[in-house]
Amino acid sequence: MLMRTDPFRELDRLAQQLTGVSGTWSRPSAMPMDAYREGEDYVIALDLPGVAKDAIDIDVERNMLTVRAERRPAAKADDVQMELAERPLGVFSRQLVLADTLDAERITADYEAGVLTLRIPIAERAKPRKIEIGGESDHKQIGG
Repeated sequence: MLMRTDPFRELDRLAQQLTGVSGTWSRPSAMPMDAYREGEDYVIALDLPGVAKDAIDIDVERNMLTVRAERRPAAKADDVQMELAERPLGVFSRQLVLADTLDAERITADYEAGVLTLRIPIAERAKPRKIEIGGESDHKQIGG
């Protein structure tokens, strides 16, 4: 038998069961994520445990990045009696506004061990650069 130790998680689960509402296409649940800069890339890692790779959809329109995923119930045999069901099912979604300093044309995505990792390169125009200082002889004199 499993022991439950987090009363708030239990209340969330109970509310979800009573309302019958988990993530739907019109009201998706949020998915946890981390976002950080690593070298010349901006990295977004989204937790999607138990979601099949073909149930993940990634779109970019202008500077809006949208990730949607659906965790479907596992097929169960007729003789299976569920004792505890805490893993959320349904639709999950996350939308992020990408800064102009990111190159949305070159986003890459990998999915491993239930984690979707997006890598977005920093745009060339946003990278630090040196500005050379010219001397007086580099400037043309007017009217002289």
